[in-house]
Amino acid sequence: GENEGTCFEGMKKYGDFDIPGEKARQWLMEPLNVNGRPNSEVIFPWIIAIDVVRRPMDRWAIDFGSHPPLEDAMAFEGPFQHVQDKVYPYRQTVRRERTRLRWWIYEEARIALRKNLHGLSRYIATPVVAKHRIFVWLPAVARPSNLLDAITRDDDTTFGILHSSFHELWALRMGTFLGVGNDPRYTPSTTFETFPFPEGLTPAIPAGDYAADPRARKIAAAAARLNELRENWLNPPDLVERVAEVVPGYPNRILPVSELAEKELKKRTLTNLYNARPAWLDNAHKTLDEAVAEAYGW
Repeated sequence: GENEGTCFEGMKKYGDFDIPGEKARQWLMEPLNVNGRPNSEVIFPWIIAIDVVRRPMDRWAIDFGSHPPLEDAMAFEGPFQHVQDKVYPYRQTVRRERTRLRWWIYEEARIALRKNLHGLSRYIATPVVAKHRIFVWLPAVARPSNLLDAITRDDDTTFGILHSSFHELWALRMGTFLGVGNDPRYTPSTTFETFPFPEGLTPAIPAGDYAADPRARKIAAAAARLNELRENWLNPPDLVERVAEVVPGYPNRILPVSELAEKELKKRTLTNLYNARPAWLDNAHKTLDEAVAEAYGW
């Protein structure tokens, strides 16, 4: 179908490639490695479903890519040492030969997903299982875990169509019910690839090709507004400061300005927001739904 090759399961590490934020920043600031390259080529923010539905946890991961030779990985001294110490012993106990032999590489490195992220500044993510079908923007450098689905589009129109109640109902109906409390699952094959996008606004078409379409523009405006309002609620400018990351190329850090702010921010999660569904949120979704309905010609 024409929706294929756009929505992917996130990466599956299979081993302790994780590092806390402070360790990541230490490595990011180290001098260039013997190969003349910085550690920023193999250290990335690691995003799991909880980061999306609650608050970001500042967890990072070492990722050497989808198929680097062992010698290439070794040249990144600190990160490689970590993987050798933490991942290698575990991987030797694994039955699957490929996973055991290629111990410095993620078990599911998602080559097609990586290829599609190339050239994008951001992409859309949604938790595989969640009470509310929520879509968020992630920066292209962030690595999505396997309990997230990654949609490799960076245009507000696609974001808006996915966040419309039409797609939400579709996802509910198609999502195979699994997990605690019967929360529906979102999967690339059953949910995304089967969804009938409005004609001329499908994932098979580069976003630039419909950028001038008035239907696309109307959806994009409503989607951007929804995201902006939500962001203002999650991280009010009086409660957070945005600090540049230690090296360029990563998103800014969002830090609470005080202990009091930190306490308040803990309550500001997308799950809590959609449980409460205040009038402004409801209104932003209604506006988005009207724009998407129009695109279908309803």
